[in-house]
Amino acid sequence: MIVGAMKKDGYLMTVMSIPSPPPEWGQFQLGPLTIHTYALCLIAGMIAATIYTQRRLSTRGAENGVVLDIVLWAIPLGIVGARFYHVLTHGEDYFYPGANLWDVFAIWDGGNALYGSLIGGAVGAFIGCRRTGIRLWSFADALAPAMLVAQAIGRLGNYFNHELFGLPTTLPWGLEILPTDTMFPQNLPAGTLFHPLFLYEIIWNVVGVAIILLLERRFNLRWGRAFGVYLIWYGLGRSWLEAIRIDPSSDAPLGIPANVWASFVAIGLGVLLIVVQSRRHPEPEASVYQTGREPKPTEAPAAEAGPAMRPADSLAGESDRSTAP
Repeated sequence: MIVGAMKKDGYLMTVMSIPSPPPEWGQFQLGPLTIHTYALCLIAGMIAATIYTQRRLSTRGAENGVVLDIVLWAIPLGIVGARFYHVLTHGEDYFYPGANLWDVFAIWDGGNALYGSLIGGAVGAFIGCRRTGIRLWSFADALAPAMLVAQAIGRLGNYFNHELFGLPTTLPWGLEILPTDTMFPQNLPAGTLFHPLFLYEIIWNVVGVAIILLLERRFNLRWGRAFGVYLIWYGLGRSWLEAIRIDPSSDAPLGIPANVWASFVAIGLGVLLIVVQSRRHPEPEASVYQTGREPKPTEAPAAEAGPAMRPADSLAGESDRSTAP
């Protein structure tokens, strides 16, 4: 946060704000490659979520490394779903006369919808869980707080991309956006500050991690119920953030942005998941593996000296040798 001064009505006033990073911080060259900071934030979030999910599953009886076998399906399909959901809800940014249709695939420029990643990632997780034998709901419960960790880290990428900000504000933590930035609204004067939605969501997600962990200690949040809490928490936060976002997704019925409707759906699914699974599975979760897919215990290797001699055979041998001439 920086402190500056401005003159208004003849008075010198102190103004605090959050500066946007210089545009050159958004990418750098590594030999012939262009490395985008946004992509690094996404990758860091994925790595953190994978490690945290594996740790949670391991404490529940899963084999080490099993999460990698699942995320190898979930992450690619989640990225595809995130990008295409964004493109579909921001069609006017990609489909217009003279548009470069290759921009649809320019994921490094930002524009990845979390709800799209949930849809694509769920398909990938289903495939990965079927192949590894892990219960889908067990994986989802272990993933719930890890998803919020990944989203909090990933939102830093929006900061470096100068995106995901809200309506103008005079609050001391207002975000600075350069008037020359393509995201700056043309109808507002230079020096206007905006709500830092990326920061609001980071804080919301971190608090959500603490809430899920606290509820897990007090209640039986298994069989998908922890993931239900995640859907409710994230849906609530995203609905009010989208309401003050300055570049919302395309309007849907009743003039409400599509992402707000998606947030309402997420909240409803979270409540339904908790209610249904509480009735279907009031019992504790016995195993994170599907029935009959539990890993077999590793057998000790046979002795290299050959099969052990039975006691009776040993005694018989001694007796024979003792009576031999």
